[in-house]
Amino acid sequence: MSFAIQPIAFVKNSRKEIEDDYWGSIVSEIELVDELNEEAFSGISDFSHLEIIFYFDKVTDEMIQYNARHPRNNTKYPKVGIFAQRGKNRPNKLGLTTVELLKHNGRILTVKGLDAIDSTPIIDIKPIMREFLPKGEIKQAEWSKYLMKKYW
Repeated sequence: MSFAIQPIAFVKNSRKEIEDDYWGSIVSEIELVDELNEEAFSGISDFSHLEIIFYFDKVTDEMIQYNARHPRNNTKYPKVGIFAQRGKNRPNKLGLTTVELLKHNGRILTVKGLDAIDSTPIIDIKPIMREFLPKGEIKQAEWSKYLMKKYW
């Protein structure tokens, strides 16, 4: 089975190339496509954070990882499957990031901490609600804590 998904918006920011680290200070604009009315953002300012689902459109089919590999191809990290890491070379090329909503103006959201490069297609946007956050303590692989030290 296959299906088509159309972008609802596109990213505008200063990052033109794919890079692994230092995303924390990046401020991005997310602008709705012409086909959607700005009313789609009505009420969004009542939320401080959003989940952004985006499409890694610069990842070619040859780059997709189906087997276990070392994250960032660094042999200091254990071999893990693509679903045990957050790398971009995923079978469906989808990214998911929680961002801080800085401003909403008409068709544009200004957000901080979106790890998507300029012109990346946005697939969906959802507000963060406490009730959807994990309950209890979050368990995380030790290698991933080291890998993430410079990410944000």
